[in-house]
Order: sequence, then C-alpha cells, then structure tokens
Amino acid sequence: MSHSQPRSVVLGTGSELPSKVLTNSALEQLVDTSDEWITVRTGIKVRRILEDGKGSADMAYHASLRAMEDAGVEARDLQAIIVGTVTPDYPFPSSACVLEHMLGARDVFSFDVNAACSGFLNALAVADAFIRTGKIRSALVVGSDALSRLLNWQDRATCILFGDGAGAVVLGASEDDGRGVLSTRLRTDGSYAKTLYVPAGGSLKPASIQSVQRNEHTITMNGKEVFKVAVRSMEEISREALSDAGVSIDQVSLVIPHQANRRIITALADRLGLPLEKVVVNVDKYGNTSAASVPVALDEARRQGRIQPGDIVLLNAFGAGFAWGAAVIRF
Repeated sequence: MSHSQPRSVVLGTGSELPSKVLTNSALEQLVDTSDEWITVRTGIKVRRILEDGKGSADMAYHASLRAMEDAGVEARDLQAIIVGTVTPDYPFPSSACVLEHMLGARDVFSFDVNAACSGFLNALAVADAFIRTGKIRSALVVGSDALSRLLNWQDRATCILFGDGAGAVVLGASEDDGRGVLSTRLRTDGSYAKTLYVPAGGSLKPASIQSVQRNEHTITMNGKEVFKVAVRSMEEISREALSDAGVSIDQVSLVIPHQANRRIITALADRLGLPLEKVVVNVDKYGNTSAASVPVALDEARRQGRIQPGDIVLLNAFGAGFAWGAAVIRF
C-alpha cells in the first residue's frame, strides 16, 4: 500500500434520457406560453419525459450500466452506490437500494442524498470522502430525477423548465497523484427553503384530497430570487473549490455547470471570466433535469471528445435548499 492518500478517479461515465420528447410547441397547447418566450428566457427548446410506469431508478439503472461498461467494472466490483435524487421511486427505501438490486450488486452499501439540483455533487463529495479515507476503493455515483412527476402543468412559470434524466460516474481509488477529484465544496442556506419547494407529501403535510386538489404536491418557485442567488453562489463556490485544488481559472479546460437556464450559465461564465466555448451547454435539449444535469453533461462532453487526459474540469450546481456546490477534477 502506497503512503500517499488515495484519490477518487473517474473511471467511467454514462447517461440515460427517456425517449419521449416534449417540445415548446407542445407546451403551447397545454399552457399560455410560446416557443419564443421560453427560448428567450430559458434557452430550452425540448425536454425528455419519463414514460408512465417507470421511476427514476430505471433511468439510473441504464445510466449506471453505461458508466460501468465505460469503466470496465461489474456490479460485484462496487462497494458503494450513492444516488442524488428528489424523485425516488418510493418515500422509502432509497432509490439507491432499488438500483443496487437491479444491478445485482451484493457486498455494497447504498443510500440516496437529497440536495435537489446539487444532488449529484453532494453524492460525489460523499463518495470521494469515503475513498479518500480508505474506507472503500470504488463507488457508483448517480444523479437521477424525474421532475416531470412534480409539475403543475397549469403553472407556466415552472412546467416549461424541467425534464427527466439520469447520469452516472464510477469512481475508483488511485494513488496516482496527478489525476482524480482535486477538491469538492458544498454549501446550503436553509433560509431559502420555501423559495423553491414542494409543499406537500412529507410528514408536515401528508397527502390528502385537499393537498392534491390544491396542487401542493408540485413545484412552487420564486424564479427571480433563485436567479439572483444562483449566479453569485455558483461563482463564489467555484472560486473556493479552485483555490482548494490549487488551480487557477485559466487552467480549467471545461466548466460543466448545472443546466437550469441558459441566462444563468452565460452570467456565470461572464463572472468567472470564461469564454462560452469552455462551458458545456445542453439545457436547450433537456431542460433542467435536476440532479441528472451535471453528470449527463459530463458524460456527453466526454463522449464528444471535449475532455482529454490531463484536462481539468470544474463542475458546479445550484438548487433547492438552497444547496450549491462545486468540484474540480483532473482527468
């Protein structure tokens, strides 16, 4: 055993997007909006919707298989499965347990983390901590959400924004000093809890005929407030994560931000002083897929050849809680 502390290396990535497509023009039939209005304010053109009868664990399963194949790893090699989600198949057990069974993993511990759109970064930070301390040598980290299940299709402010998907990475322990997760940073501010939330369905307000009739099981959001805090918070935490990693912004090859809104992404790039060609943008194709957003974009960027060995990549996200985070990885 080497004396240097192990580091988490990304061995493989995978993603899964449902086949059902919901276009802006289809939304025009459902709610008072227009393709132009949605495009100008959000940059979203289409989003994917999970078919009825399936849960977010199903998407997580397909994304995980692709990541494991990419990594050359089998289910029996995994020691932990950590899923970032706010749309688990059931209130309990965790979607990670459901996924573990689907994959046929055995000697493993599995659990979900709930940090909304920051879920994948929280899951990544937790898995990285387990690997750094030598507790485990491998982990499957997934972000999977089906926010279409939580939408009020009469609320034009929110129903246009969200889509479904899953992304996964396989992490392995390595003593190679150069590569791997260089730093992670997480933060929350619970004073904004009701700025973006689902009011009912928990222990405070369990399901009732009234809660369903009032659409209280759907997403409620103050968009202006989210926008204002998101850009500033993502910039600050990105700078902190880069500082922790001993990396300057100009050493970063690619930034993979949470895909919530094109205007947030361009404002963030501007504040970090980065040209947009160094920033991954796929919000036009998928909308806001919550915890899936960062790992889906990471997988696409890798498969498009936008990430090469030695490249330093900055991930960042912002979501309900408010919860936000960043990670710096050398590939």
